[in-house]
Amino acid sequence: MFADYQGELAALSSALLWAVSSVVYTRLGQRLPPLSLNLAKGALAIAMVGCTLLLQAEAIEINLRALALLAISGICGIGCGDTAYFSALNCLGPRRTLLLGTLAPPMATVLAWVFLGEGVSARSGIGIFLVLSGVAWVISERSISTPADSSKQLRGLGFALVAALAQASGAVLSRAALAETSVTPLWATLVRLSAGEAILLLAWWRQPPLPGFRLAFSVRLWAILGVTAFFSTYLAIWLQQTSLKFAPAGIAQTLSATSPLFVLPLAIWMGERVSGRSILGVVIAVAGIAFLFF
Repeated sequence: MFADYQGELAALSSALLWAVSSVVYTRLGQRLPPLSLNLAKGALAIAMVGCTLLLQAEAIEINLRALALLAISGICGIGCGDTAYFSALNCLGPRRTLLLGTLAPPMATVLAWVFLGEGVSARSGIGIFLVLSGVAWVISERSISTPADSSKQLRGLGFALVAALAQASGAVLSRAALAETSVTPLWATLVRLSAGEAILLLAWWRQPPLPGFRLAFSVRLWAILGVTAFFSTYLAIWLQQTSLKFAPAGIAQTLSATSPLFVLPLAIWMGERVSGRSILGVVIAVAGIAFLFF
């Protein structure tokens, strides 16, 4: 049974890792600008993936079309999408940013239907709807700590929408590259990360120097960033690429968007109060996940 659902299980595992890492990234974002944070985590993850490939001595299939699609996917999803996501986190906070992030799965479903001819069954459609409803129900709960600056909220809204569209586009491009070739998820991860890092370096080179950047980096900060990059970028993106190879883009992207559900147990463990509304949202989302699996 597990072999039949390896794409779905990989997507859920990716969501779990991203949930844990998001807590750390919210804190790191207070010390580093989004572009710097994205650039640093990407560089660390590329080194990790490269070492893994050297140890495995895994050859890559030379398929120029697939490599081009993966490179464009990395530019969209990692270069643009992640930077916009971190910018939205700074403007809106995690709750609203995650809420707007639930737009990515339906966007991916529509794009996959238009460009890849990938439809979803009625049962899967119900599952996607329930998962997204449950996630939205959890993270749309009113919070006292919402930003009061309307211009900041508007900027955050723009960043969050760009992030959702970029991540959806990146997922569909990866699916197109992986579904019908023997390019492995690990090589796909390296190509996407490298392309995303290249566009970030270009943006870094063109922008004015950041005076606080060098001061912000300390040994402790690099250690925290390294551990977080290992789980959120190295492992999570590897798992995400695995999910896109073995599951339809809409389903993979939906299950990857369940990170907020995994944040709740962390909140309870950290002594935070979790409302009945949040628990109900989790139940709805889990019912949706069951529709996608059984």
